Amino acid sequence: ALLDHLRQVLGRNGDLAGRKVVVSAGGTSEPVDPVRVITNRSSGKMGRALAEAARDRGARVVLVTAADMPPLAGAEVLRVDTVASMRSAVLSACEGADAVIMAAAVSDYRPAEVSSQKVKKADGAGRLTLELVKNDDFMLEIPEGVLRIGFAAESDNVLENARAKVRKKGLELIAANDITEEGSGFGVDTNRVTILDRHGNAECLPLMSKFDAAHRILDRIAKLLR
Repeated sequence: ALLDHLRQVLGRNGDLAGRKVVVSAGGTSEPVDPVRVITNRSSGKMGRALAEAARDRGARVVLVTAADMPPLAGAEVLRVDTVASMRSAVLSACEGADAVIMAAAVSDYRPAEVSSQKVKKADGAGRLTLELVKNDDFMLEIPEGVLRIGFAAESDNVLENARAKVRKKGLELIAANDITEEGSGFGVDTNRVTILDRHGNAECLPLMSKFDAAHRILDRIAKLLR
């Protein structure tokens, strides 16, 4: 905790001083009943690293997290769970923001109906069918003038899928990674990302710590903000 505060103080005149950066982290969860949820494997480590790195460069940071993580000195931490709660927190935090970095793994679907009681296992029933409905993508609701940075965690056609997201979501940059590569998936402290801009240019980074990768992404963001 002491080192965290020292890093904040030492970085307060960095290249993001005076800027407000919103970062989302972790995997959202959608309830099935009071006991069960549908979620994903995101640990929130990449989002946390981005929030730390932005803080260390002088930014005012708001971290919207669906993952359980310790406090972050010098940052405002908003804890959420569902896509709806993340949407509300992110859009509120984007007021007066310079950039938003959507590193969270946001659930694409949610159960159409949430049972108020625990769903019991029926005798003799070999299957349980859940009807899912699509969650709205709130990236396009972020106010104009806020720099939009996205993430693409893919298992195939990584660059092609990432470029499609840039066009669809109106992003300035996207950081894409292949989750099937060793050291580049969920729950690890390293990542191998490719940074793509809205013109289709790609910068392929080697395997490095998520904190170092966060600084490389923020280098690009700082340049765009200048």
